[in-house]
Amino acid sequence: MMTRPINALVVCTLFSLTLCAWATQPGDVVFETDFGMQTEQALWSKASYAQWMPGPDSVTLRIQAAQDRASASHMISMPLSLESWRGCQLLFACRVKAQDVTRPAQPYLGVKFMLHYATPSSGPVWLNENDVYGTFDWKTQSFTVRLPDDVNQADLSLGLQGSSGTVWFDEVRVTVLASPRPARPVPMENPGPAFRGHDLPRLRGVMSPNAFDKESLRVLGQEWHANLIRWQLTRNWGKAGTERDLEEYDQWFAGKLADLDLVLEACKEFGIKVVIDMHSPPGGRYENSDLAIFHEPVYQDKFVALWEQMARRYLGHPAIWGYDLINEPVQSKPSPPGVANWLGTQVRAARAIRAIDPTRPIFIAAANWDSADGFRDLDPVDVPNVIYQTHMYFPHQFTHQGVSNTTTGIKFPGEINGKWVDKADLREHLKPVREFQLAYNVHIYAGEFSAIRWAPGDSAYQYLKAVIELFEEYGWDWSYHAYREWDGWSVEHGPDPNDHTPTTEPTDRKKLLLEWFAKNVKP
Repeated sequence: MMTRPINALVVCTLFSLTLCAWATQPGDVVFETDFGMQTEQALWSKASYAQWMPGPDSVTLRIQAAQDRASASHMISMPLSLESWRGCQLLFACRVKAQDVTRPAQPYLGVKFMLHYATPSSGPVWLNENDVYGTFDWKTQSFTVRLPDDVNQADLSLGLQGSSGTVWFDEVRVTVLASPRPARPVPMENPGPAFRGHDLPRLRGVMSPNAFDKESLRVLGQEWHANLIRWQLTRNWGKAGTERDLEEYDQWFAGKLADLDLVLEACKEFGIKVVIDMHSPPGGRYENSDLAIFHEPVYQDKFVALWEQMARRYLGHPAIWGYDLINEPVQSKPSPPGVANWLGTQVRAARAIRAIDPTRPIFIAAANWDSADGFRDLDPVDVPNVIYQTHMYFPHQFTHQGVSNTTTGIKFPGEINGKWVDKADLREHLKPVREFQLAYNVHIYAGEFSAIRWAPGDSAYQYLKAVIELFEEYGWDWSYHAYREWDGWSVEHGPDPNDHTPTTEPTDRKKLLLEWFAKNVKP
C-alpha cells in the first residue's frame, strides 16, 4: 500500500465519500487510494465487468469490455462532495494500463478516468483526458479543473466507454494545485472607456474560410456589410501529433502568410478589420488536447518567434485590428519547470510583440477552450493594450448536436440534460466573463459562437439571437463561426445535413446576421 497521512486515510476512506476537508493549500492531497483496503474498494459501485486484482504494489481495478459490447458503458464510480473545495484548482491523476482497447468513435470516449458534476452556472460538466486507447504499460492519466463556486456533489468514474478491451487502474490521487481565487475587485462607479483598439461603435463579423477568396471577402464586406473577420491560420484541427516538424511547419507557415498578405489588402479595400488568429501553433495538440507549447520549450520558443515575425511584417498595417495569440488553450497537466503555462505563454508572446509594436491590440484567451468558465481562472495580464476573448458554445450538447455527439433533436429554448435552458441560462453562463469585464474595466471580444444548422425547427436562430443580444447588451465585439468554411456552421445552408448546396432564399440565421451587420460603421 502506498504511504499516506493517516488522517487522509481516516477521512477519505471510511465511507465518508467526501474529500479531505483539511487539505486546502497547493500541494495538499485531497483524496488518494491504491484500492489496498476493503474500505477503499467499498467506496466504488459494483459491476460484473469490474474486478479487484493483485497489482504491482497492492491491488488494481481491472475492467473488461467484450467486442460485442463495445458500444456500452463499462464504468464504476464513487460520489465526491466538492463543496469544501469551491474555487480551488485540483489535479486529478491515476495510473492506468491498457490492452487492446479499441479506438472509440469520439475522442472523449475510450479509457475513462472522469469527473462529472453539474451546477447552475456551468451546467453539466464531464472532465477526462481525450484519445486514450490502444495497448500501453502503466502511465499517468490526469486532468485539472478550477471548481466553480456553486459546485456540490460530483462523481468520479473509472472504466471504458465506447470501446472494447481491458484496462487496469491504480493510485488515484486528487491534489490541490491552487487555492480559491480572491474576490474580484468591486467595479468602479464611473470608469473611463476601456481600451478597444478601434473607434467604431461595434465590430461585427465572422470567422474566416480556410483560404483566400477575394470574391467571398467582397461579398462579406460590401453585400453583407460586415466590418470584421477573424482570419485563422489553421490546418489539421484536432489531429494529435501534427505540427511537430518545425522545418515543414515553417514552409506551411510561409504559405499562410503569403495568403494573409492578400487577405489584408482585400479587407482594406472592402472595409473589414482583421483579427489574425494563430489557430494551429507549432507543436500542435497532444491526444489529450493540451497544446505542446505549454510543455515543450522548443515549440514555445518557436511560437514566440513566429509572433515576432508577424509583428515586424505587419507593423502599421491599417487593416489589422489585432493579434489573437492562442486559439482555445487547453492545459490538463502542469507545465514542466522553466516552461510557461497557458497564460504565461500568452504573456511571453505579448511582451515580445510589444517590443516591436507598442500599440496593436493583443487578444488574451481564457483557459478551458477559451470558455466563459475559463474566466474563473484568469488574471489580468501586465501588458498594455490587451483585449480579452471568449468563445460561446454553451450548452455544447445543443450547439454541437450531431457533430461531437450523436444525439440530435435538441431544442433551444428547451430541456437539455434534464434542465430547461433559455436565454437566462446563457446569461448565467457568461457571468464570469461579464464580472471580469466590469471588475477590471476591460474590453471583451466574442471570437467564436455558433449553433449547428440542423438544430430542430428555428432553434439555431433562437439561440444565435439570444447570444448576440447578450453580446450587444454587454458592448462586446463579435465574430460568428463561420463564413464559407465547413457548411455545418453555414448560415447560407438550410437545415438538411445532407444538402450541401446554399439555399436560394436567405435562411433566418443569415437574415439575423445581416440585420446586425446593417448597423455596422465601416473603418
